[in-house]
Amino acid sequence: QVQLVESGGGLVQAGGSLRLSCTASGTIFRINVMAWYRQAPGKQRELVAGITRGGTTNYEDTVKGRFTISRDNAKNTVYLQMNTLKPEDSAVYYCKAAIKTSFYAYEYDYWGQGTQVTVSS
Repeated sequence: QVQLVESGGGLVQAGGSLRLSCTASGTIFRINVMAWYRQAPGKQRELVAGITRGGTTNYEDTVKGRFTISRDNAKNTVYLQMNTLKPEDSAVYYCKAAIKTSFYAYEYDYWGQGTQVTVSS
């Protein structure tokens, strides 16, 4: 019923930039918090950045000042602008959205399939 599709990952040199996008589609009444997570090999998935429907943001400490999360509510899309990338930013990046499919429905978290970001030194 609901799908999240990410795009924008790839290979970039250290110091470069990438912009990730994630669009939700399907039966959607309302999207609340949207967020980006990442998971590197052998590590737990971690929150990178989150944004409320009203635009309040939060960031993991190591990306503050380098990454910017934003969203377009009309397009059901969240973005992650990543600048000054470092090799330690390499991971699979996942988007997550808290979605109600109708007025009476519970809110559930939906995940995208992930997009690989690789930063070479």
